[in-house]
Amino acid sequence: MHILIFGDSITYGAWDGEGGWVNRLRVFLDRVQMEKRLDYCLTYNLGVSGDTTHDVLKRFESEANRRLEDEKEIVTIFSNFCDPAIVNKTNPKISEKEFRKNINEIIRKSKKFSKKIIFTGLTNVDETRTNPVSWDKNISFKNDSIKKYDSIISSECKRNKIHFIEMFGKIKEEFLFDGVHPNSMGHEKIFSAVKEYIIKNNIVAMK
Repeated sequence: MHILIFGDSITYGAWDGEGGWVNRLRVFLDRVQMEKRLDYCLTYNLGVSGDTTHDVLKRFESEANRRLEDEKEIVTIFSNFCDPAIVNKTNPKISEKEFRKNINEIIRKSKKFSKKIIFTGLTNVDETRTNPVSWDKNISFKNDSIKKYDSIISSECKRNKIHFIEMFGKIKEEFLFDGVHPNSMGHEKIFSAVKEYIIKNNIVAMK
């Protein structure tokens, strides 16, 4: 089994000394497999800083096809996207209409490769530090916008009978390194939520 995890810099693991929540998940799954001598499961971190749903769609099939060369079963997990980011105080990077369309296209393409598709909900921000963000004065993140996009993911997952892990509001402000990206404690929270969901729903064999 291969687990492919797509997303942005939060998925990549920014600002966590242990490599982020995806790397924590990989270490956990590797240890379970080695200790219990289970069939191998490779976890791939395919997070790219700044990625939107447009960006993921551009590379999804090539990434998935490459892993299918030596493995028949793929689990796809989609985490944070930068679509709700507000540019120049006016419009989001990707409109809500386009975002909904992209989410459905991601689901459609994923079904070609995987029977197990999971979306994690978008994470909240600390607006006192994200309007604008420290690294780009032209970009802002606001919770009301993030929540709208998060509800689109949730509703489309429900409509398509796709796994959805609620994350909005789960990361306390003190667990955010720069107002957007989780620190080590924040990444631990995301990892724990995903791990518990995978175990509960038997996504990966644990025994």
